[in-house]
Amino acid sequence: MSEIEYSKEGRVATFRINRPEKMGILDVKGMQLLTKAFVNFRGDDDLWVGILTGTGEEVFSAGVDIDTYLGLVRSTSDHKWKRPSAIMRGLLQIDKPLIAACNGLTIGGGFELALACDIMIAADNARFGLPETRIGICPGGGGTVRLPSLIPRKLAAEMLFTGKTIDAQEAYRIGLVNKVVPLSRLLIEARDMANSICDSSPIAVRYAKQLMTRGKDLPIEEALRIEDDFQTLIMRTMDFEEGLKAFKEKRKPEWQGK
Repeated sequence: MSEIEYSKEGRVATFRINRPEKMGILDVKGMQLLTKAFVNFRGDDDLWVGILTGTGEEVFSAGVDIDTYLGLVRSTSDHKWKRPSAIMRGLLQIDKPLIAACNGLTIGGGFELALACDIMIAADNARFGLPETRIGICPGGGGTVRLPSLIPRKLAAEMLFTGKTIDAQEAYRIGLVNKVVPLSRLLIEARDMANSICDSSPIAVRYAKQLMTRGKDLPIEEALRIEDDFQTLIMRTMDFEEGLKAFKEKRKPEWQGK
């Protein structure tokens, strides 16, 4: 049984962390399998949205195998590319929407994986945290960067400095997750969200994600200029023509992704 289950249904890909007996902890092999699946997803034009989730009713992922990664974290050699931080950076190269469906405990590197997704849906039993400082290190997979960009900085500082966890309702209250649902409906809600995204032009959605990513740290004038440049590109696509035609004909567009 693979540590990572990668499946495709229609336009939606699902990545499932399949190590419930190890609390969803990923070793180097697991991270490599997940990276390989993400690369396949990124290059498959028939797939428009991805869902990342765990297995079982208690744990999404408790992060990475500390014993496995300890040597890599300390390394200054060619092994640095295997570090969690390097693998997390690869997620930035995916311009398709990713939804994290958090089915339980979501901490450490598992939380950082969820933070790297565009949308987070939490089961009502989910808990979130970055406990790394309690064992003498700090988050190394993007947590110190992404968490303060998603919630108020002071709340992020408290979570990072103390290693505290928060429950699903608190995560929703502070804007960390999009919605909280019963565990039994978690994947149903995630797939509904994915299908709703698929109702939009895949090209327009991908451009919107790129603009969100590129524009957040730019001066407003430069961000608006890039947005205008992207609009020019979009209006040259077949999907743009189809969208206008479908709107005039009062029907659902038939997107080609071209």
